[in-house]
Amino acid sequence: MYRHLSLFLTTGLLTACVSTSGMQERYAVCRYDHAWEAALDAAKDRAINTQDKDVGLIVTGWLEIPMPGRTFGALQRDLANSKDRSRITLTVKRLDDVTKVSFIEERQRWAFRGGSRLFGWADTDPSADVMNDVQRRLDAKLKEHGCSLP
Repeated sequence: MYRHLSLFLTTGLLTACVSTSGMQERYAVCRYDHAWEAALDAAKDRAINTQDKDVGLIVTGWLEIPMPGRTFGALQRDLANSKDRSRITLTVKRLDDVTKVSFIEERQRWAFRGGSRLFGWADTDPSADVMNDVQRRLDAKLKEHGCSLP
């Protein structure tokens, strides 16, 4: 019984660590309200599904991105309507003298899956371009709100 519980907990912890890989963090010396507003401004190019200031959580909706030229299968057939979808999660946390803003992109691609469900969404790595763009916008907005970045 304890062995199964231990295995379950270990698997859960490893899954939690993997799901946060790629998370970017920014520390800013400023009030929480200013960091919150900067995080909201950094995500303004997307629809926001979750916006909870008390918890410090911002989650955007899925944004579909056309990805022409993808192929699939052994014969490298053209994948019509190839696309990715992306959503950003930002968290804002109060610390002693600073505020931490973390963000990550969850990205999926439209892929050939085989079986009875030929195509579907499959997880893929975050886009470096998207992550750099969010970081650039966040840094600029933090500075606009009078925050200093160590």
